[in-house]
Amino acid sequence: MTLGEYLVKLLAAYGVDTVFGIPGVHTVEMYRGLAGSGIRHVTPRHEQGAGFMADGYARVTGKPGVALVITGPGLTNIVTAMGQAYADSIPMLVISAVNPRGNCGHGEGELHESPDQSRLAAQVAASSFGVQVPRDLPKAVARAFALFEAARPRPVHIQIPVDLFSASADGLSLDRAVPLHPPRPAKAAIGAAATLCDAAQAPVMFLGGGADGPSALRLAERLGAPVVMTTNARAMVPHGHPLGVPASPSLQAVRALADRADLVLAIGTELGRTDYNMYDRAAFASPAPLIRVDIDPLQMVRNHGCAVALTGDAGAGAADLLDALNRIDPAPDAHDRARAARQAARRELPRAYAPLYDLLATLRDLVPNATVVGDSTQASYAGNLYHPVGQGGRWFNAATGFGALGYGLPAAIGARVGAPDRPTVCLVGDGGLQFSLAELGTVIEANTGPFVLICLNNQGYGEIKSAMQARGVAPVGVDLHTPDFAGIARAYGFRAVTLERLADFVNHMSDALGSTQPTLIEIDAAILSPDP
Repeated sequence: MTLGEYLVKLLAAYGVDTVFGIPGVHTVEMYRGLAGSGIRHVTPRHEQGAGFMADGYARVTGKPGVALVITGPGLTNIVTAMGQAYADSIPMLVISAVNPRGNCGHGEGELHESPDQSRLAAQVAASSFGVQVPRDLPKAVARAFALFEAARPRPVHIQIPVDLFSASADGLSLDRAVPLHPPRPAKAAIGAAATLCDAAQAPVMFLGGGADGPSALRLAERLGAPVVMTTNARAMVPHGHPLGVPASPSLQAVRALADRADLVLAIGTELGRTDYNMYDRAAFASPAPLIRVDIDPLQMVRNHGCAVALTGDAGAGAADLLDALNRIDPAPDAHDRARAARQAARRELPRAYAPLYDLLATLRDLVPNATVVGDSTQASYAGNLYHPVGQGGRWFNAATGFGALGYGLPAAIGARVGAPDRPTVCLVGDGGLQFSLAELGTVIEANTGPFVLICLNNQGYGEIKSAMQARGVAPVGVDLHTPDFAGIARAYGFRAVTLERLADFVNHMSDALGSTQPTLIEIDAAILSPDP
């Protein structure tokens, strides 16, 4: 067995069932063991797409997304996707080739040569490890999964010299390392937090993508705490729950809720700027004591100090805190406070987004359990400000954190591959779609079944154009020639329709969800104007 064949078997031992990648001459031997291995290979049209697909897959499965790339341009192409996953704490394993041992860094014209690609990858990874001898490989994979399982999950990069793929793997174990469990917060910290919670009469909870929804919601119900969900936590409290506040912490209505609280719990959230201060106002702050629950100890001293730090797994922290409470009755008026915050947040929303809110609400009511994946586009911006997600649904996009354009389509493909039984809807703008238009072919090849791509076409980078105009800058570089998206989609094998009236949206969506073909629904931004 070669090391390349061993790698495939080792990944299978760790439960990997899907990899995303584009083979090249440097990785032929890595692919030798894939056929017949039981691991599915999905081929994107660009390595950046491979990374975004791995990201979307990881978000819906909870398992690391795995990408295989060549040395040099393969790695540099995927770095942007690694940056997005790093910012959002998404587990991703990127395995790349590297030039043969002894041939790196000399500048002698090796194919795909990069002077120090591990150093490049390390900027957007929790770890970048270079295999030097065959026995290094199982150690590197074990370290990657140790981080995914028991620490803040972020991308890990492993590079393997081309000359090692065909080396013998004799004597290397195919047993995975012992599964790890994340640490629980210290009992003393739990006790201190419980004392604050028992006394609170107006608590508020903020959830981030690192929270565990069920445990956090049980805690909120016991405390009587309205629950504010950031973008990556938006599905943790479903539409209709009386404590849910599906609004951005950047809104004044949500800040006012925090200002009136006598205790704030922040679970699995960075309290970062793109979620909490997107309007560049004063930094988010609350006069009330703050309890933070986070697996990353460094996060406890970033963005906002806290009265009590529960360092460890967010789900375990919320559960342990719930068990430690002495209070029996939740704080009074919790439902009223949450309702008032929702109503104030809706009144605060930009009028220009009003048709988009109607569109998103219609989409949710039609397919409440859909995975809705967005690009950096106006529909995502609107929903991130305020959008209640349906029961069993998911909502994530690239419009916060790293903010990579072109994320939506490939990430939606990864999500669909990871959860084939759940409807998948992708929200993109015409500008972002052109970043990854060729991935339409991957949708067809992956045979994902019903897949709906909604493209909002304003013939350019509309949000940036508006920002330029608001600052008195003459718009430059934001008006784009847009192709015939419907024609291109049909050429790839999609159904394609152009929405001429918002009233027709339900019929088009119903047809799309009932079709075995993927569907593009193109919407001219002109019909989304709030003005008659």
